[in-house]
Amino acid sequence: MKVPVALTIAGSDSGGGAGIQADLKTFAALGVHGTSAITAITAQNTLGVTDVFELPPDIVVAQIDAVVTDLGVAAAKTGMLSSVRIIEAVAAAIERHGLSLLVVDPVMVAKGGAHLLREDAVGALRDALIPLAAVITPNLPEAEVLLGHPITTLDERRAAAEELVRMGARAAVVKGGHAEGDATDVYADAGQLFELSASRIETRNTHGSGCTFSAAIASYLAMGLSTPDAVRRAKAFITSAIEFALDVGHGHGPVNPMFEIRR
Repeated sequence: MKVPVALTIAGSDSGGGAGIQADLKTFAALGVHGTSAITAITAQNTLGVTDVFELPPDIVVAQIDAVVTDLGVAAAKTGMLSSVRIIEAVAAAIERHGLSLLVVDPVMVAKGGAHLLREDAVGALRDALIPLAAVITPNLPEAEVLLGHPITTLDERRAAAEELVRMGARAAVVKGGHAEGDATDVYADAGQLFELSASRIETRNTHGSGCTFSAAIASYLAMGLSTPDAVRRAKAFITSAIEFALDVGHGHGPVNPMFEIRR
């Protein structure tokens, strides 16, 4: 059976809630064949991150090369890219392989508060990776770091999405999960601006929500959907994954990309 292939370039979460593990679950749930290039190994659970081991950039690139040259990749996404060297190596590999359907999830801080992106790597993410993005999906704190100013109102969220497009991304989704009220995300590309809203689900179990959302976008892009349609479908998917989140561990439990099976 011929299926689309998606690639995640991200860190491993030993607790299974975010990173590579969340991405591969999402790919599988949506009927896409998932492949991976691991950038870092984290010792992590629902309470937080206790240790991180970064893989050498050449090993990260070797994984990307191995996948692309054999399986082909319809769409890719990035997650945890913690250092300048890894960001630059990944960006070069993406350009070399012509991976144009790229979802950039600018992972900076884990749910428990651990920093997953070094401060000196923010500029590399802006300069090397954002111009390659078919769509970038920052939450509000991430968008504030990338743009260098606070984002508090919905109007400022709209302006931030447009500013990210001017920085080189072909589309941007500024997520509203950290704001008050409904979870309202703002989508922008060169020709349109619109909002995606869902009622807020009161739960502490949202670990991996950003990874799952961006992996869902990559899955729908791999299937051939347009970017706006992929984002709309992914918004519905992550809303259900949060609604049916898993209450495991003693901290922030994971969202549930496999909700169709487990519910």
